[in-house]
Amino acid sequence: MLEKWFHFQEKGSNLSREITGGLTTFLTMAYIIFVQPVVMHAAGMDLEAVLVATCLSSALATILMGVLSNYPIAQAPAMGHNFFFTYVVVLTLGYTWQQALGAIFISGSIFFILTLFGLWDKLITALPASLKNAIAVGIGLLIAMVGMQWSGIVVDNPGTLVGLGDLTSKPVLLSLLGLTVTAFLLVRGVKAAILIGILVNLIVALALGMVHYQGVVEAAPSLKPTLFQLDIKGALQTGMLAIIFIFFFLDLFDTVGTLVGISQEAGFIEKDGSLPRARQALLSDAAGTIIGALLGTSTITSYIESSAGVSAGARTGLANIVTGLLFLIAIFFAPLLRMVGGGIEVVEGVKLYPIIAPALIIVGVLMMNNVTRIEWSDYSEAIPAFLTMLMMPLTFSITEGIAFGFISYTLLKAVKGKFKEVPWLISLFAILFILRYLFLSD
Repeated sequence: MLEKWFHFQEKGSNLSREITGGLTTFLTMAYIIFVQPVVMHAAGMDLEAVLVATCLSSALATILMGVLSNYPIAQAPAMGHNFFFTYVVVLTLGYTWQQALGAIFISGSIFFILTLFGLWDKLITALPASLKNAIAVGIGLLIAMVGMQWSGIVVDNPGTLVGLGDLTSKPVLLSLLGLTVTAFLLVRGVKAAILIGILVNLIVALALGMVHYQGVVEAAPSLKPTLFQLDIKGALQTGMLAIIFIFFFLDLFDTVGTLVGISQEAGFIEKDGSLPRARQALLSDAAGTIIGALLGTSTITSYIESSAGVSAGARTGLANIVTGLLFLIAIFFAPLLRMVGGGIEVVEGVKLYPIIAPALIIVGVLMMNNVTRIEWSDYSEAIPAFLTMLMMPLTFSITEGIAFGFISYTLLKAVKGKFKEVPWLISLFAILFILRYLFLSD
């Protein structure tokens, strides 16, 4: 029955790879279960209710993605969007968290309606090959940068922005151990190398007392404090229209960027540049955002950590079913997940995540192969591709990388006298990105 629905054998996978891939994706993104409530709590939301809302919306959106599109691309509240929600919309601009949820609901609804008309899958097809490959590489560099920071290998340095961390500290040594184990296993051709690396790190962390056993099961908290608490009417006031647009813009290009990047890596993109079932994938993402706003959490989007599951062998939506079910179980198994994704506090208020950080670094390596497919001899292709790749890790944003790529691609093709080669959607969004930087920069 599973084979008839998901066709994993046809995709070159099997049941065990899909399960391993789904588990690997979950473990690499499980941190959101604990990070999201803390960020949203700063906006005045109930900590435990947000945890349940995060798990439920992630599970429903991820399963929906797997069933409708048959892609192993998981969904969860977007990092960056949650900080914009709390620290800009609520704490800086003074709107209530209920109004902010209303704005997210409206932006998700607009996304959903426009997707029904097929606009966004046309955007994916319109993307030039150089930018498609650059997005995949840029996401890989972004993931690796996150892994380097979460491991403690790379740290903040006021003089040079970043610098080398303390290689003798326990979290860094644990990260290097996991990185070494995973690399050795990959060299030996072990398919579950990333997952095994995570488990080895967890066992070592427990043995060394870096992570303490916290139990396995606890009762599920109440969702009532955030359930259906969004204020749609309040979000429609004039001052929030720009906020709705920003939420929409960020969601669209984070989603498109992630879909293209992971699909390019997994081989889902067709020769004509199209992504089969792109509309179903985008509808799943938009529906997830609507569901998340109703339950009480910020924008749901496709997760770049899904590339860890793809690297572990996942090729179909069956892996998403596994990941989604684990999100549901996580509501009751929060103590166990805290040991994997809860982080290790190194100084007050600063946490590292050395158990899962090596997996992200390795994923960055695996996504670099797309760089060879970029036409480096043509500067009108090479420069936009380079800017796309570079800006993603430097700005910690998929959207900003795409923005610099679209703008530079349009301008350089015009200078070369080949403006007609630029798809109209790319030119349109290049103009919208410029207008955003001029008038809506946050």
